[in-house]
Amino acid sequence: MLLIEDDKALIASLGKSLKSAGYAVDVAENGVDAEFLGNENLYDIALLDLGLPQRSGLDVLTNWRQAQNNLPVIVLTGRDTWQERVDGFKAGADDYIGKPFHIEELLARINALLHRSHQLPGGTIANCGLILNEQQQTVTTKQGQCHALTGTEFRLLRYFLLHPRQILSKSTLTEHIYNFDSDKDSNVIEAYIARLRRLLGKQQIETRRGQGYIFTGSEQ
Repeated sequence: MLLIEDDKALIASLGKSLKSAGYAVDVAENGVDAEFLGNENLYDIALLDLGLPQRSGLDVLTNWRQAQNNLPVIVLTGRDTWQERVDGFKAGADDYIGKPFHIEELLARINALLHRSHQLPGGTIANCGLILNEQQQTVTTKQGQCHALTGTEFRLLRYFLLHPRQILSKSTLTEHIYNFDSDKDSNVIEAYIARLRRLLGKQQIETRRGQGYIFTGSEQ
């Protein structure tokens, strides 16, 4: 997830809440950096403040859409006039929430937008016979077994379930489950995949040598 905000206090509090909810969060504090990072195709969603230094959030969003960048965007702003909301939607925002907001509402909007962008129903993520509970960070198998997941396991499995039967390279998985400033040791991915295989069955995650991994959803 890309958090685009220049209020350091909000970055700290919101970043902590988002990470607790299982999201890897990168931060951009100005519009120029935000536009660049958003075009790198590393993120599933962006939270975008409109009042940014160097380049406004509205310009960032407009430039993304003109470049055919369809990154899902929730606009965060303290501006609460109807015209600001209309301008944001016209520029291509997918959703809008005004400051101050309750983190529970923002998380609900993030989950709803992620589900919508992947054409999944709201609530939990159910795919390939598995049910991923995003609040409790657990997974339930077809056999009804419920397993608690670590934060990294949760982020990895969620990404697999949102991209089933697609070849996902190790570098792609690493970028989506770790923060930008984390020590991204791609070899650690293998350990987490081994753990998911023990929980869900070896056939669920297939290795494609030289390419990456595929979440097949095959029976154990």
